[in-house]
Amino acid sequence: MLASGMLRVRSVLILCAALAVLGGRPAAAHDQLAIGITQFPDNFHPAFDSMLAKSYILGLALRPLTAYDAHWQLVCMLCERLPTLENGLARPETLPGGRTGVAVTFTLRADAAWADGVPVTTDDVVFGWQVGRDPRSGVADAEIYRRIRSVEVKDRRTFILHFDRLTYDYNAVGDFQVLPAHIERARFVADPRAYRNRTAYDLDTTLPGLWDGPYRITRVVQGSTVVLERNPYWRGRQPQFRRIVVQTVENGAALEATLLAGGIDMIAGELGLPLEQAIAFAQRHGDRFTTVFKPGLVYENLEPNLDNPILADLRVRRALLLAVDRATLCRQLFAGRQPVADDSVPPLDWVHTDDVVHYPYDPARAGALLDAAGWRMGGDGWRHDAAGRRLTLELVTTSGNRSRELVAEVLQAYWKRVGIDLRLKYQPPRVLFGDTVTRRRFPGLAMFAWTSAPESVPRQMLYSTQIPSAANNWAGENYGGFVDPRMDSLIDAIEVELNRTRRKDLWRQLQQLYAEELPALPLYFRADAHIWPKGMTGIVPTGHQDPSTLWVEDWRWP
Repeated sequence: MLASGMLRVRSVLILCAALAVLGGRPAAAHDQLAIGITQFPDNFHPAFDSMLAKSYILGLALRPLTAYDAHWQLVCMLCERLPTLENGLARPETLPGGRTGVAVTFTLRADAAWADGVPVTTDDVVFGWQVGRDPRSGVADAEIYRRIRSVEVKDRRTFILHFDRLTYDYNAVGDFQVLPAHIERARFVADPRAYRNRTAYDLDTTLPGLWDGPYRITRVVQGSTVVLERNPYWRGRQPQFRRIVVQTVENGAALEATLLAGGIDMIAGELGLPLEQAIAFAQRHGDRFTTVFKPGLVYENLEPNLDNPILADLRVRRALLLAVDRATLCRQLFAGRQPVADDSVPPLDWVHTDDVVHYPYDPARAGALLDAAGWRMGGDGWRHDAAGRRLTLELVTTSGNRSRELVAEVLQAYWKRVGIDLRLKYQPPRVLFGDTVTRRRFPGLAMFAWTSAPESVPRQMLYSTQIPSAANNWAGENYGGFVDPRMDSLIDAIEVELNRTRRKDLWRQLQQLYAEELPALPLYFRADAHIWPKGMTGIVPTGHQDPSTLWVEDWRWP
């Protein structure tokens, strides 16, 4: 009774806060929209840390140079025309030593402007490259900046990126961040290593000149609310909503209650209700809301910290998978809508293969592997090493996500059967992703999801040089610390292979190596549930890392 009473009180408080921010939104005037999500960003700078909550919100306020649309086609966003080898805007060039690079010409949209009226120019492009290229800055995806040998400026709108290699995705530059030099340059030049803690995106988030999308951020309540209003200098298609409020409610039950009470209008699928909760919601409230289930390139996994000697033993990692009936877990918890994963490439990606090692439920084999690794079953029902230490692991994941909490409890029960003592720990998403995972402060396993672009090479997640550390100012996303020269070689080879048939074979080898070595423990491929009010149109879930908010100007609610 106490727990349920506390939940009701929390829901009411969240609802009151949301209505206060909205200023008593009139029901008939759909010039305002309130969106519910389950995570709050740990920061607002587009180049630091990878967190879906941030990408979702920034999709309303910033435009990347390129993005993949809902049809999984690469399109221009901040540029006028997509450069290709065929149209001549991209051309191979021979580099010293006989290597082949590529020169890619972009022209910024003529109407692109920051929300303070300052035009977006090549000066912002060059500054963004300088920040990303500086090893002291610690940006999340430093690799794309390092590969750009130079930025050749033709005029205030046209520039050429000279890459040090010709890759199959040479014109996909969505991770290249164009930054407002007139605001951020002085902060960066003063101290590049400290820049990530001094950027205006976090110290002065409502500054108009930080934003060049249809909206600009006008208010932030840390851990709770982000308010966005139209960018008066946006010259693209005008969005319908004068104001958008993004409300964070980290508990799934409270998020649903807030929606039903009218505190929010919709729940973002990218960061919304767990699938099993959304299925039940759709059955109960289909007359009031539209629920769309979108499978995509979302991979739920357990990231092991390979500095832990227990998890560094491949036999233990394989035993952990074999000891869990993942097929039954997915069937019972998710009604079969989320297939078991055996590697990191989802079935919807054209390079996916089933020709990999599979790990069916086999507790006897799991026990044999643990025995071989020196972990013997004791009379107390737990496994111990030769020194008598119990086989104990910690699993950390996001708090408030009932789906992950259920999965964690199922894992705990399965692993107990084979003598593994699993301790569960839950953290707010902004803590887990902003500190624990990014700085590798999890001693055992971390459960979260990767959302990728179509045919996205996992360099940031698996390459040996991408392990975050104090030395590189926590750049890179190889949080587990996986090092394998074979994986490095495959990643290098895939990137420069232009022939699709040969590239798919290399992808097959990468997935086979992944399934054999288990840099992470695959759980399942996710489907997201998007919940909108009846009559809402124009929202098209993408199913990949570029969120639906990048096309917010198409959303309509009559």
